[in-house]
Amino acid sequence: MSQENSEISAKFSTLNVNAMEFVPSFCQQERTSSTIPTEIIEEPRPENNAPPPPTDNDPLDSWDVDDEPVLTPEDEDADDGEDGDGDNDVTPKVSKKKLQKVEERGSKKEHVNVVFIGHVDAGKSTIGGQIMSLTGMVDKRTLEKYEREAREKSRESWYLSWALDTNQEERDKGKTVEVGRAYFETDKKHFTILDAPGHKSFVPNMIGGAAQADVAVLVISARKGEFETGFDRGGQTREHAMLAKTAGVKHLIVLVNKMDDPTVNWDENRYNECRDKILPYLKKLGFNPAKDLTFMPCSGLTGQGIREPITPGTCPWYSGQAFIPFIDELPSLNRKTDGPFIMPIVDKYKDMGTVVMGKVESGCAKKGQNLLVMPNRTQVSVDQLWSDDDEVTAVGPGENVKIKLKGIEEEDVSPGFVLCDASNPIKIGKIFDAQVVILEHKSIICAGYSAVMHIHCAAEEITVKALICLVDKKTGEKSRSRPRFVKQDQVAIMRIECSGMICLEQFKLFPQMGRFTLRDENKTIAIGKVLKVVE
Repeated sequence: MSQENSEISAKFSTLNVNAMEFVPSFCQQERTSSTIPTEIIEEPRPENNAPPPPTDNDPLDSWDVDDEPVLTPEDEDADDGEDGDGDNDVTPKVSKKKLQKVEERGSKKEHVNVVFIGHVDAGKSTIGGQIMSLTGMVDKRTLEKYEREAREKSRESWYLSWALDTNQEERDKGKTVEVGRAYFETDKKHFTILDAPGHKSFVPNMIGGAAQADVAVLVISARKGEFETGFDRGGQTREHAMLAKTAGVKHLIVLVNKMDDPTVNWDENRYNECRDKILPYLKKLGFNPAKDLTFMPCSGLTGQGIREPITPGTCPWYSGQAFIPFIDELPSLNRKTDGPFIMPIVDKYKDMGTVVMGKVESGCAKKGQNLLVMPNRTQVSVDQLWSDDDEVTAVGPGENVKIKLKGIEEEDVSPGFVLCDASNPIKIGKIFDAQVVILEHKSIICAGYSAVMHIHCAAEEITVKALICLVDKKTGEKSRSRPRFVKQDQVAIMRIECSGMICLEQFKLFPQMGRFTLRDENKTIAIGKVLKVVE
């Protein structure tokens, strides 16, 4: 036996990089007997060539040592199998999760967050529900139940959106209020759907959703009259596209929805009309049609053009890809894996502890790790981690996660706080200099003007302390004299003071934490980026 063992271990010695993670799984020997023996043999090698431990009393060992080394899981994560002294100390309890993690880590797909934005009733939730039903994330029975309930309320076309609009108020009115979340997988990627509200009263919620997204899907309705109201002044189509650009979305897909409507009937002219009206505006925002802007027709209610390409019989003039294959083939996004861990908190709730939700912007976090909640500088430790409802032991950038924290009460956390690395915390400040573009504001903006600033997931009241200089849009030159005021379409550098401490970072160092929008009276007035944090 030992001869066989040594042969196997010799074979595996080159591969065995993360052996540490496999150790605790003696308990489940039956289940994965093929892989584990090699690991068991391989593990003790760093320990002065100790003989392989006898497997039958190993669980006993690990229970005995259970009490003293509280820190082992985290030590072990920290040095990830460089030395093998942690191997008997890890309790079998951890072992199950470790094992599960190891299996899961292997098929880890790239995470992409997709936000659906657009005017009220353009069909965002319905498309989201349709995607979930086509990818098998909602089973048939649930959908039939929704359809039955929707028909009772004589709202049968709404049943798909109920997959994302879960609470009663949203269903009764047919309007999304909070950002709905769901996920689906393709062969290559793992997608999180963020279904943003279209109504203008809920734009702050939508900003929080867009802040977590990598790809935005702007849904516009081709139905006569609906496209026009959404796109004209006061409609949400423009504002949402602009906010998505400000939130740092890399790619925008414009879905022209409701092509099956009787007033449209897959008419090419109508599709082109919608496209040509909105294209100049999107170009002005800075989307490049060649690289990061795509148009496609679809029908959310019937599901045409979402997963399968539209049949030539229905729509002879469009031969492009359907929506899901298209987003599946987008080039992968560059993530900051090596930086310090940063996760802006979007939402929190109580569940046997404090659970916070958000998207990891950079770095990785592991179970048992110590982190800080800024700006309060509260030390917390990670108790449990979920990535899209699956429990995991480590999370990386781009994932939409829930983290259960120890050491902080739920009421001490509010959305906009940032969970970050204890050794390298994020900057906090109250006064900062920023470059601001005034988008629409009827009167002038002087020192002393106040508005609400949305930065990553935080919303904070701010006042303009001083205007420092104007920036010429074309040349980028700064004015010599201090301006007395700024008006619409001007770019200025101004000093801004917040009502409280917030987490922020210079735009050039970390764009996600350095870009913001200013809103006042339910309108987005300006967008800007943080140049430097003063105090």
